[in-house]
Amino acid sequence: MELLKAIALGIIQGLTEFLPISSSGHLVIFSELLDFQHQGVVFDVFLHLGTLFSVVLVFRKDIWAMACAPFRVWSGNGDDESRMYLQWVFYVIMATLPAVAAGLFLKDSVEVLFRNMNIVYTMLLVTGTIMLLSRYIQDRGSKLNLPRSVLIGCAQACAILPGLSRSGSTIFVGMLLGINREVVAKFSFIMSIPAIVGATVLQSREFLVQPPPREMLVSLGFGTVVSAAAGYFAIVLLLDLVRRNRLQYFGYYCLAVALLGFGHQLLG
Repeated sequence: MELLKAIALGIIQGLTEFLPISSSGHLVIFSELLDFQHQGVVFDVFLHLGTLFSVVLVFRKDIWAMACAPFRVWSGNGDDESRMYLQWVFYVIMATLPAVAAGLFLKDSVEVLFRNMNIVYTMLLVTGTIMLLSRYIQDRGSKLNLPRSVLIGCAQACAILPGLSRSGSTIFVGMLLGINREVVAKFSFIMSIPAIVGATVLQSREFLVQPPPREMLVSLGFGTVVSAAAGYFAIVLLLDLVRRNRLQYFGYYCLAVALLGFGHQLLG
């Protein structure tokens, strides 16, 4: 594995994992552009670990509050904030179940789609369209609850399709349900943690069976660190743009990439 390619894919993974432009779609596209189609499961595992670290770092206070909430509430010392965080623990668990089902039962079928660039570009068109539409959705003051969290989780499960953004889909559906955009963005990021952990665990089986060779460790290390740094930057940037209702910028980008991709397919 060449070091520069590992760093490049680390940047791509870190940025696209959280920005609403689809990490799966971009990794497929850039892997072809870099002539690096076979980066392997080991590299995927380390990239996911990098993005996991970035989201935990950004939301460390909320994650710690969620971890402590059950003990505080059940001991009788919980306040309203602790009860709210306990609800979020339950909502995240329930919202993760659709993605778990999709990963277990559709994994082999979806993997075939990653070799079809037309599907990748079509899903990028979908991602771009919903990001453009997001600017017109009004906050209706709806609260995050169990049914809404499950619907947001279903959007996350649909994002197993290459080119369909996980963060874009979940934030868009949450906004459609009338939830405040900043609240649903935070929920989307925190909800990504079990999804990233699950993907890493599934891939780790092959990693344990066939550990990486020693000469590969430097590239893996650089890719992981770069992925974490890029992921941190992407989360901070997206939270700012969500706050200012500027998600349409990503819509223009996704549409441009999709149209250029279709054009390349036709000309090639």
